[in-house]
Amino acid sequence: MKPSRPVSLQPDIAKSANSDDLSASEIARAVAGGKVSAAGVTEAALARIAKQDSVLNSFTDVTADRARARAKAIDAAVAAGQNPGPLAGVPFAVKNLFDVQGLSTRAGSKINRDLKPSSRDATLVERMEAAGAVLVGALNMGEYAYDFTGENVHDGPSRNPHDVTRMTGGSSGGSGAAVGGRLVPLALGSDTNGSIRVPASFCGIFGLKPTYGRLSRARSFPFVASFDHLGPFARNVADLAMAYDAMQGPDADDAACSTRAVEPVSARLAQDISGLRVAIAGGYFQKNVFPEAVEAVARVAKALGTTRTVEVPEAALARAAAYVISTTEGASLHLDRLRRRPNDFDPAVRDRLLAGAMVPAPLVDRAQKFRRWYRAQMLEIFRSVDVIIAPATPCVAPKLGQATFMLDGVELPVRANIGIHTQPISFIGLPVVAVPIPLQPMPIGVQIIAAPWREDIALRVAHALERMGVATAPRPKDF
Repeated sequence: MKPSRPVSLQPDIAKSANSDDLSASEIARAVAGGKVSAAGVTEAALARIAKQDSVLNSFTDVTADRARARAKAIDAAVAAGQNPGPLAGVPFAVKNLFDVQGLSTRAGSKINRDLKPSSRDATLVERMEAAGAVLVGALNMGEYAYDFTGENVHDGPSRNPHDVTRMTGGSSGGSGAAVGGRLVPLALGSDTNGSIRVPASFCGIFGLKPTYGRLSRARSFPFVASFDHLGPFARNVADLAMAYDAMQGPDADDAACSTRAVEPVSARLAQDISGLRVAIAGGYFQKNVFPEAVEAVARVAKALGTTRTVEVPEAALARAAAYVISTTEGASLHLDRLRRRPNDFDPAVRDRLLAGAMVPAPLVDRAQKFRRWYRAQMLEIFRSVDVIIAPATPCVAPKLGQATFMLDGVELPVRANIGIHTQPISFIGLPVVAVPIPLQPMPIGVQIIAAPWREDIALRVAHALERMGVATAPRPKDF
């Protein structure tokens, strides 16, 4: 039987169609059931963006015409009794390093604006829309993804929805702001050294960095090919899992994409986690942290009933090696642009890339050899534990423009040290869910780290923490 679509929305349904509280799963059920139209949901999202993004500065492009056409097609499919997909009518947006047909792929830069508009969407955009989602725009980011702050010198900083005087984190800062600010229920970002987990932490939302190679990177602008991951942001774990499930699968257009079969996780979120072996990352991960990060990890550990600590060997060296590989691979990618248009870079990004171009080859070789050793040590740890918990960031979101902070009595640069706890993890491609802990006055994230290909475990633990009320995405203040 075809679901009936109302000619005009009832007041309660109209209210929910325009509510920024609706989750992706709620929107999809309502659209598929004919209770609200995809067109109505899309218009509500576009109205929120028009009204609120002048403050948040999360969007660089709004694809309104495309979104309306897509929503119209979804409504037609529902009216014809067809299955519109698990994400039917759900608005989403993507970091502007994803190719979007008709847009130049900026990657947060001035230089890339001269590129021809993309002729095809990134694979993950295609898969989200195949699942019924509606793309509403592209999002602000740090230049060429070499950033932890969310401050873009060309487009201006994205602003934290919980305090617009603070950073969103980066480089997926627009993604964090758009989801945390409730402009859209889902967004996609990238994570090379922490660029999903840092904005998730600062903006008080959930973020998934999957196993390296799990999700296709085809037709996205790279930063460090051997580290780059793409993944989703959401305000609850069920939505995060739905987006992840929709994007899984091999892709011949990305040589690093795994050929593993799709392994859906949504149906397994509520499975009992009492038998899982959970440990707290010790040593390095308990240093260089502000009290709020300590409190957040303690809350998660208590909720999961663990006091066990595991020592992650040589994590400080892992961070140093990650820096060496990041800066040298990044420099290699951008050498031609550095020669031709050095003054069109953010000076902070340019100088780090120039430094990377001068790193001696033997040092890079040592970093890569260490990387292999470190990965083997971490895999050995996962023989006796299922989950490791660690801070996502050392602090809550710093103020916009803040140059330094004090860590363990030492004044350190903010930009370089926000990712001190994320870099040793993405360095070896482990799956991580960043969960938001709603401290006052600002939220902060905790990493739920699992063994390769065990996104299901990390998501189950995150879901359990959400059900216990420990991890939750707080509503932003008025802005």
